[in-house]
Amino acid sequence: MNIIAEQSTIPGLIRNIVATIHPDTHTFLKHKVKDEWVDISYKQAIEKIDAISAWFLEIGIQKDDRLALMIENGPDYIYYDQALQQIGAVNTSIYPTLSEADVEYILNDSGAKTILVGNPFLFRKVIKVANNCPSLIRLIPAFDDFAKYTEKANLTAGVTGFDDLINEGLQLVSKYYKAIETARDAILPTDLSCLIYTSGTTGTPKGVMLTHSNLTQNVKWSLVQIPVIDKDDLFLSFLPLSHVFERMATYYICMNKGCTIAFAQSLELLARNMMEVKPTVVCCVPRLLERIHDKAIKNGMSAGGIKTKIFAWAIKTGEQARLVNEAGKKPGIILIAKHALAEKLVFSKIKEKTGGRLKLLVSGGGALPKNVGEFFGNVGIKVLEGFGLTETSPVMAVTENDRIIYGTVGRIIPGLEVAIQNIDTQQIYTVQTHDNFNPDFTSEEGEIIVRGHCVMKGYWNKPQETAAVIDKDGWFHTGDIGRFYRGNLQITDRLKNMLVNAYGKNVYPTPVENTYLKSPKIEQIFLIGDKREYITAIIVPPKELLQETFKMGNNFFEKPDVFIEDKEIIDWLAQDIKRYSAELAKFERIKNFVVKRNPFSMEAGEITPTLKAKRKVIEKNYADAINEMYLQEADAE
Repeated sequence: MNIIAEQSTIPGLIRNIVATIHPDTHTFLKHKVKDEWVDISYKQAIEKIDAISAWFLEIGIQKDDRLALMIENGPDYIYYDQALQQIGAVNTSIYPTLSEADVEYILNDSGAKTILVGNPFLFRKVIKVANNCPSLIRLIPAFDDFAKYTEKANLTAGVTGFDDLINEGLQLVSKYYKAIETARDAILPTDLSCLIYTSGTTGTPKGVMLTHSNLTQNVKWSLVQIPVIDKDDLFLSFLPLSHVFERMATYYICMNKGCTIAFAQSLELLARNMMEVKPTVVCCVPRLLERIHDKAIKNGMSAGGIKTKIFAWAIKTGEQARLVNEAGKKPGIILIAKHALAEKLVFSKIKEKTGGRLKLLVSGGGALPKNVGEFFGNVGIKVLEGFGLTETSPVMAVTENDRIIYGTVGRIIPGLEVAIQNIDTQQIYTVQTHDNFNPDFTSEEGEIIVRGHCVMKGYWNKPQETAAVIDKDGWFHTGDIGRFYRGNLQITDRLKNMLVNAYGKNVYPTPVENTYLKSPKIEQIFLIGDKREYITAIIVPPKELLQETFKMGNNFFEKPDVFIEDKEIIDWLAQDIKRYSAELAKFERIKNFVVKRNPFSMEAGEITPTLKAKRKVIEKNYADAINEMYLQEADAE
């Protein structure tokens, strides 16, 4: 199975591949250049990786230095990451969608010395804050014609194009070859591999410290749980490598097993790229699966006549076959014949849209709706759900290949203890491991806590925040509410009402709401966006300001309509929404809102005595208005 060694590090993975799995001429990466897919062998990749490492050593980069990346998925990310890791430096990836203020904060908090930047838009963002980051000694644009952006910038840091860096490094490899080997051998599993910044409830990003051991052990034991992945698999990568899920579940899994990684051009071109490269495995977020599900259902049911009847019959037949298989029974001869016909007429057409070779989809970053998972099961496409956080490297649980319980996130992976703890009394109801798994076990509900190899080293420069989530007994408190159901972990709620959008982005309502509350036009604001594509809000403006600005009497606030539909008032509020949105990352910004006539109240059960919003109550009370906001945007698109 080529399972990685107990004591191993990220730089050891690629060397293990060429030593024990593939010849160095084997294809490692694929990416599209103009209209052609280009293959990159392990030998070609290692030559560039060593060149970059040599260049790093030449400019004085040392072990434990933090080196930043703000770049889209592609071979350049892999080269840079592998190069810095093999000399003991620390990967500090920055989400390309973050605001300038967050980029500046992360660069300064981490003390990053270099930053690889993917395109002109991101480079302009970095240039604006670079002189406020005294630790930065070099900006590295990974595109041509970057000089025009730096001519008048008066940067204190140097600028070296990525292609120039590699060319210079190739001339330095012989000088530093021994030093690179020595540095690689000196890395310990307990050494820091990366800092991955997540937004806290205060709005200040926290750098999650993950070690080489955190990541390699997470890869190792996840593969034990999903043994069907092998050296001949081809992964299509489109989720950002700045996120721990894609980095571990695609990049490092492939680095362990010797799989090929193909990089999608963009989310918009994902469907076309799937048809072109014909992947066997794709890691994705629930929203992608929902889109495929919705499109398949729409196409099948809108075809009309006999085609619609055949589609509905095929889905029903697939469900019957799935339920028989899940019950551990063998289908009868009639069901086998019906299923074969359904496969030929309907299922094969859906599978062709994914390239026709898909072995499985791995869904993470949010909960997959049960009906969507069942739909894929009905058509014969296997979806394995997983669960974890950045702080847990990330996988705590993942669905077993031969046992899918829809609505759960799978079995605990080996080497971990996962407990359910009473939120109020701190009593631990149960501690479950991979080894004590019981397919008939169901537990009480509480906070999910975890202990074991996956738990982060802590938050960078934040000992108090670290102590707040990792208790004296070593339990990491996830803040998620859940239980065990039929032996699998099931997520039921979030302790702090964190929003996770449809693309797996975490949005903490409090700091976002506080940004908009800086507007004098907003008295109360309630954010919506969990499992949605974007953020919306219910806004309450101050009564007195409305009266003063629009010359209205008390009778305006006594009208039975809950929401204000006056376009002048909505446009007036929209001015400030646009203004304060500029302070937030794109995925945090309000895209649509409704204006509530009167404030949320304790009398209606909408807020607590300490004025905290009761999320479930508000979402239930105003469900129609919330859904309408998303329908309006969908219609506009």
